[in-house]
Amino acid sequence: MAWTDFTRPQYARRALRYASDLTDREWSLIAPFMPPPRRRGRPRKTDMREVVNALLYIASTGCQWRMLPKDFPPFSTVQGYFYEWRATDLWNRINHHLVMETRKLEGRQASPTAGVIDSQSVKTTESGGIRGFDAGKKINGRKRHIIVDTLGLMVGLMVHGADVQDRDGAPDLLKSIRHRWPWLLHVFADGGYAGEKLKSRLKKIGKWTLDIIKRSDKIKAFEILPRRWVVERTFAWLGRCRRLAKDFEKSIASAQAWITIAHIRMLTRRLARYCYR
Repeated sequence: MAWTDFTRPQYARRALRYASDLTDREWSLIAPFMPPPRRRGRPRKTDMREVVNALLYIASTGCQWRMLPKDFPPFSTVQGYFYEWRATDLWNRINHHLVMETRKLEGRQASPTAGVIDSQSVKTTESGGIRGFDAGKKINGRKRHIIVDTLGLMVGLMVHGADVQDRDGAPDLLKSIRHRWPWLLHVFADGGYAGEKLKSRLKKIGKWTLDIIKRSDKIKAFEILPRRWVVERTFAWLGRCRRLAKDFEKSIASAQAWITIAHIRMLTRRLARYCYR
């Protein structure tokens, strides 16, 4: 995309303290979901916007908790809110709402009817937790299993050991979004999801139709396959956050939370740019 006088203000973030900080427009999209102060105990003194900015800074730069700059709240405070919001499923609620808002602004129905599923194997560290060996990718770590709509917006996420095959992890992923996105019934997938075993398992949990898009063995050069590139592009979008370069987390819940935060970061920036139109 060429830089013009119209497009440059949409992406410029030089006036911010850090490029990862939320603009006023972006914060207005997240602020309604922030939990109110507790009725008992000491009055809240921490600025919730600064907590979210700190989490976005960690997601964008990949720094450790203790390396958080001092102009943010103490890292222990930010860490405490991260674990609390992870436990209360706050990030998934925000993501669900922002996906619907983005779809409506793109002229689509709020709930998607078709999706694209795929996985990404990444290495883990010595932190521990669930892990496995992906014999196909030769990676010892975890597998990020996501499903996106036809716009590339993430509507489902599950993290498991890399030794779990795609066709074995897909039923649990689709089952997790059955009530959240009830109209999503058609799924595009690659050859790793082919076979009667997956189809028989899907019949027990819903009425999905699986459309397998295979690569032709006759074509040796690069080829763009229909629909499959959409989910690959989403992985590229998420990969802009350096926290996701590896899976640094000990728990699966934290790993899923950081992926969701990275996706929310993308959605808020996308929605905020509509104010310039």
